[in-house]
Amino acid sequence: MTDETNHLDSIAINEVQLILAEKRTSLAMMRTGIAVLVLPLSVMSVLIATSKYYNVLHVLHLLVPLGVLNLALVALGSYLVIRSIIRMQHYDYLINQIKLKHSIIKDFIE
Repeated sequence: MTDETNHLDSIAINEVQLILAEKRTSLAMMRTGIAVLVLPLSVMSVLIATSKYYNVLHVLHLLVPLGVLNLALVALGSYLVIRSIIRMQHYDYLINQIKLKHSIIKDFIE
């Protein structure tokens, strides 16, 4: 019985380690999403800072595609951040389910 209990406990610990690895991947996805969200902000701040050196009507053919690209980057960054938050909540739920099943995990995870 002791060997079986130790085996089940090691499986539970391995499951939690796998879920935590997936959670780290979601955190990396969130970091990427935040970086993608910052890019349009920095581009727009440079354009605003240098706006006295150009006439908007003369470069409108360049600003419109840039605006569309910025909107696409904002959408992509938002998607990545929101998806990673949802996935991390799911991983927390899975860890809580494992904690309820296995008493050895309760000592290590709050």
